[in-house]
Amino acid sequence: MVERILCVDDDANILEAYRRHLSRQFQIELALGGEEALAAVVDRGPFAVVVADMRMPGMDGIQLLTRVKQFAPDTVRMMLTGRADLQTALDAVNDGHIFSLLTKPCPPLAFAKALEAGVAQYRLITSEHELLSRTLHGSVKVLTDVLGLVNPAAFGRASRVHRLVTQICGELGLDKTWPVEMAAMLCQIGCVAVPEETLAKAHQEQELSPSELETIRNHPDLGRKLIANVPRLEEVAEIIAYQEKLYHGEGVPPDDVRGNEIPLGSRILKVALDFDDLVSTGMSREMALAKISDRQGWYDPVMVSALRQVLDVSGAYVVGHVGVAELSNGAILADDVRAVGGMLLCNSGQEVTSSMRARLENYASNVGLILPIKIFVATDTNRPVSIT
Repeated sequence: MVERILCVDDDANILEAYRRHLSRQFQIELALGGEEALAAVVDRGPFAVVVADMRMPGMDGIQLLTRVKQFAPDTVRMMLTGRADLQTALDAVNDGHIFSLLTKPCPPLAFAKALEAGVAQYRLITSEHELLSRTLHGSVKVLTDVLGLVNPAAFGRASRVHRLVTQICGELGLDKTWPVEMAAMLCQIGCVAVPEETLAKAHQEQELSPSELETIRNHPDLGRKLIANVPRLEEVAEIIAYQEKLYHGEGVPPDDVRGNEIPLGSRILKVALDFDDLVSTGMSREMALAKISDRQGWYDPVMVSALRQVLDVSGAYVVGHVGVAELSNGAILADDVRAVGGMLLCNSGQEVTSSMRARLENYASNVGLILPIKIFVATDTNRPVSIT
């Protein structure tokens, strides 16, 4: 297919001159003014290159090319201007993301060479998309198919998380989402070395042996090593490596990276993974979000806010911190309750009963409890959540 070039000016004579000088070398289409050009991009695109005059009535060149970027981001944008001043150049590059800025009058030979460079850039961009859509996505499909055969539970988790990550990326308005979405699809690839029963225990928050903990802890690094061997997936591998890193810097990998130094995709993936874990234990979406919000320093606050918007949860529940005397029957525990020394007394999600309160009061008096106790609180009533 011959790439098409759209030339835009408010002077019909200039447009006809473009056609005469360039039609033998390029497939030229013309648009008289910004509005007509934008309609052509929307209705008759894609164009390899759009080249526009800077000074046009109504919609000037910068405004037009900025809109072109919105509707056709792969189209290469070029501008002709008779005002070769610094501010015009800065506006063109910053607002319109111009590939090339040409001064008027532009000799036909120089103009043709600039258009050749623009077409070459367009071919580079489209070939990159071709590589991503066919080669890389094909490789990813093979890897996820293997994961589905070896560890169906891990594959199911990756599928659920991928859907949620895609929604969060949309809520954040990210331009470049494919590395994050691909990392979500492959986030569990390191689990090929994790026995399925160990993975199930981890997701259900059951106690793991030291060797099981080590295996679970190492799966992001194994995933990174596997993905890093695929050309062009280096960024994806980095996201996978940091998917379990906490925002305040703890977690794996054990390095000094923290906060916004953690890859953006990893910060998205972390909140999505943990939300999926909580919901998979039977917790409601509202309570899972409340628990995530209570984990101070674990997540990027921007990602938690985006997750809240995606779930369309206004914050019906929060996690309240109380003592034994403040517990009431029917409240739901938001975390495990343990005695001093670590002995598990009550599991997260249990309903508080009279016998439970009596037991906890006894331990508080004779052994000691790790306080505060966490319970779910309904924000509209400011009272503990009851399942009755």
